[in-house]
Amino acid sequence: MNARTEPARAETDAIARPPLVRELLLVAGLFLVYKLGRQLATGHTGEAFHNADRVWDLERTVHLPGEGSVQNLLLHGDTLIHIANTYYATVHFPATAAFLIWLYLRRPAHYVRSRRVLAVVTAAALVVHLTFPLAPPRMLAAAGLLDTGQVYGPSVYGSPETDHLSNQFAAMPSLHFGWALMVAIGLIVATRSRRRWLWLLHPLVTLLVIVGTANHYWLDAIVAAAMVGTALAVVQLPQRTATTAGHGAGRLVPAPRSAESADEEAVLVGAGR
Repeated sequence: MNARTEPARAETDAIARPPLVRELLLVAGLFLVYKLGRQLATGHTGEAFHNADRVWDLERTVHLPGEGSVQNLLLHGDTLIHIANTYYATVHFPATAAFLIWLYLRRPAHYVRSRRVLAVVTAAALVVHLTFPLAPPRMLAAAGLLDTGQVYGPSVYGSPETDHLSNQFAAMPSLHFGWALMVAIGLIVATRSRRRWLWLLHPLVTLLVIVGTANHYWLDAIVAAAMVGTALAVVQLPQRTATTAGHGAGRLVPAPRSAESADEEAVLVGAGR
């Protein structure tokens, strides 16, 4: 153990961990605001389809690959498309919640900053949902894509005319992808295992799923990634620093490994497979 860094790091983490009850109320409040904001954005059907035509045409103009190429890969077997639909329906919220819980318990300094980034990204996304309603490609006739959730199941959406629990015209940006990207970045920064980069598989799989199930355009993910990058630049994830001997300034150094931290990270990487 390096006595100059480990006690300071433990002390910083202890100070940084916010009260649990306050955090539960804050996260619950953010979720309610998110749901309320999506409800306020409903009803702009004509504008949503007009914007969908514009997004589709823009993607073709800049020669982005067609969303149908990914869907065709998933449609090679009923099992594969069913897995993709299930991933879309069930992984989004639990994975993000598990990420925040683990950070709160094990890396509280990282938790505070990651929670702030997620809050900034979600708030910015709600603004876009309100000002730029967008029908997903599964609703756009020009796309020629299947609504895989309705055809193969499971589906998280009902008919747009009767579904009052979600806003189906809030395709841009994709919070599925934005949150998944932040989960991967947060875990890469907070851990030290050489295999921590495998966490990037989470946003990669999420990207293929949201496009292949025709719930999002490529541009929805690109805009979400830009929002995450901007939020990270504003909030800034913590860097590992240590005070050099005889100097008051900090320098970037690899954090020392302990047997306990190595075991924790091995479990995390194993969970991501």
